[in-house]
Amino acid sequence: MDDLEKAILLASDSPDAAAASPSVRAEALAFCARARDESPPSSLLHLCLSGLASSPHAHIHFWCLQSLHDALLRRRLVLPDDIAVLRSSLLSLALSSNAASPPFLRNKLAQLIALLIRFEYPHAYPSYFLDLVPSSPLQPGPTDMFARVLISLDDDLLSQEYPRNAEEASDAGRVKDAMRAQCVRQIACHWHEAALSLRAADPAVAAVALDAARRCISWIDVSLVANDMFVPLLFDIALSPGSAFPLAAAAVGCLSAVAAKRMDARAKVALLRSLLAAQQGFGNPDSGLKMAPLVMAYAVEALECYRKLGSSDADGASALEMLEEVLPAVFAAAESCDDDEVDSGSVLEFLSGYVSTMKAPSEKQLGHLGRILEVVRVQMSYDPVYRRHLDVLDKIGKEEEDLMAEQRKDLVALFRSICRVAPGATQLFIRGLLVTALSSVEISVEDVEVTLTLFYRLGEIVGEEEIRNGTGLLRELVPMLLSARFLCHTHRLVALVYLETVTRYIKFVQENVEYMPYLLAVFLDERGIHHQNAHVNRRAGYLFMRAVKLLKSKLVLYLDTILQRLQDALGQFTVMDWANKDVKFSSSEDGSQIFEAVGLLISIEEVSTDKQVQCLTALLNPLCQQIESLVMDAKTEGLEESSPRAISLQQIIVALNMISKGFNERLVMGSRPTLGVMFKKTLDVVLQVLISFPNVKPLRSKVTSSVVYCLDD
Repeated sequence: MDDLEKAILLASDSPDAAAASPSVRAEALAFCARARDESPPSSLLHLCLSGLASSPHAHIHFWCLQSLHDALLRRRLVLPDDIAVLRSSLLSLALSSNAASPPFLRNKLAQLIALLIRFEYPHAYPSYFLDLVPSSPLQPGPTDMFARVLISLDDDLLSQEYPRNAEEASDAGRVKDAMRAQCVRQIACHWHEAALSLRAADPAVAAVALDAARRCISWIDVSLVANDMFVPLLFDIALSPGSAFPLAAAAVGCLSAVAAKRMDARAKVALLRSLLAAQQGFGNPDSGLKMAPLVMAYAVEALECYRKLGSSDADGASALEMLEEVLPAVFAAAESCDDDEVDSGSVLEFLSGYVSTMKAPSEKQLGHLGRILEVVRVQMSYDPVYRRHLDVLDKIGKEEEDLMAEQRKDLVALFRSICRVAPGATQLFIRGLLVTALSSVEISVEDVEVTLTLFYRLGEIVGEEEIRNGTGLLRELVPMLLSARFLCHTHRLVALVYLETVTRYIKFVQENVEYMPYLLAVFLDERGIHHQNAHVNRRAGYLFMRAVKLLKSKLVLYLDTILQRLQDALGQFTVMDWANKDVKFSSSEDGSQIFEAVGLLISIEEVSTDKQVQCLTALLNPLCQQIESLVMDAKTEGLEESSPRAISLQQIIVALNMISKGFNERLVMGSRPTLGVMFKKTLDVVLQVLISFPNVKPLRSKVTSSVVYCLDD
């Protein structure tokens, strides 16, 4: 054993191994492998038992236990005498175990005993659990060891959360049946005693014991835990300020397992009623904060009972009453929980299921829907830690934006469900958010963004007629939106969602033209096209173009104002440094859409010919002059495809193309041919670019597009 012990220490992460060379460690690993795989089974057994008994090194103990586990699992150890010796030795180690020994050794010993139980219980050795259950008064070491055996047995065989083959499933059924018949009552009494006697003396061991209990509740008689002795103790541990967190969490886990126990719906209603009676104030928000997994499990089960039994059934109605009694705790859990305690997806699934049961909500249920809306708002809110990243939209900001978009999908679906069942309550909720956002000097970027996002989503649910007519609170909310100026409006997120939301409700302005100046101000001032963030002002230009298409005939009165407010933005487009990678935008939002919007406005037939000529002259002449100047300079100095001069020419041609898109053939060729002549002269100037630089492909492409637009007109 001496040589093997040295080899094991060299092959492990012991201090001896740290000082050894790679070649020496490799040789030690090979020596250990030969000892494990090539020794006769009986010799390996006695070698390992000797190491466990005599060596002071934890690494030696672990290697011996692991080697025995491998030999047993691979069926190398099969002789009855060998198995008997192994069983006796392991049970002796377990019963004399010290809770202070390294957890990895206790876990490995428990795993080995669990494997023996799988192969031998109850037919070969029926006394495993009777031998292992600690006797009173309980000591931490044996209690901890017994709990770890049950946990290992659950992980490796009994739990249905992991896929099992046919042999494993058969073995699991055999072990469970034998335990039910022989010892689960005694084991349940042990759990109660461990929780009661060790909660103060050794809370860590008490927590492990309750974790073992939680794992078994799904397949034992639930009354062994759900009784007048055990349940009050579990609640007391869970809610006591003096309980260590792992112990309190273990108690909550047991109660959650009781609530989730599979059974007939009527029996489940009785079980849920008993849990509610066992703890006064179970439905209070404080319970939701301290026992989030339990209140969620309870609510899910109560809802399922209600669905199965229906409101006309007495037990079904009782299930709904119990559900609504614990909803305050559910809301507190949903608003404050993290994914380590309660899965947010499960919370949303439950809330969606609850909302789906409502047809005509009562006043009480409307109050619950308001709380659910608050849960939605909280979970849809960005974390302030990403505020700067989301403003500049760097890599971290983009990742967070994508993550939130995915996370919001189910939340938006829940929000829509609430909108459909309680539109008035939803609008009232959004009104409260909007009033707060506009009046509070301490409102955060995140709160404003989520308020506007929910207002936007509301617009997806209500019909066009409702928006147009300002049904319900919309007649108050939309004007509030149009005149809104938030303290955090400079932030990219707020500015973008604000513009999208205004656009969503634009048909209200189409019907209520007195709000047209407010709408134009949104697009034309620092909230839109003049916003400091390029992503925002480009998007504003695109949305403004869409607004002009919809409202064209109603904008004639504002033509001069619009052109005046856009003058600087139109000029900046053609002089921007487009070769700079920081100003790259998609073609649909590159800023050129404001030229299309202007073209659409000028082309309105209610605008006189003289006015159209005046406006077009002011637009086209400077652009044509820029082309002529750039072409002249390029002929002298040459023109490279990616040069700033070539890119500027492309952008000017794009601007001219977008202006021409606003004019139709009937107008420029029929009723107002003067306009056609102006576009013909402009095309002649553009064609000079192609004639002068036929081999510059990007320019050729832009000029070709210009010709196509003119031909279409």
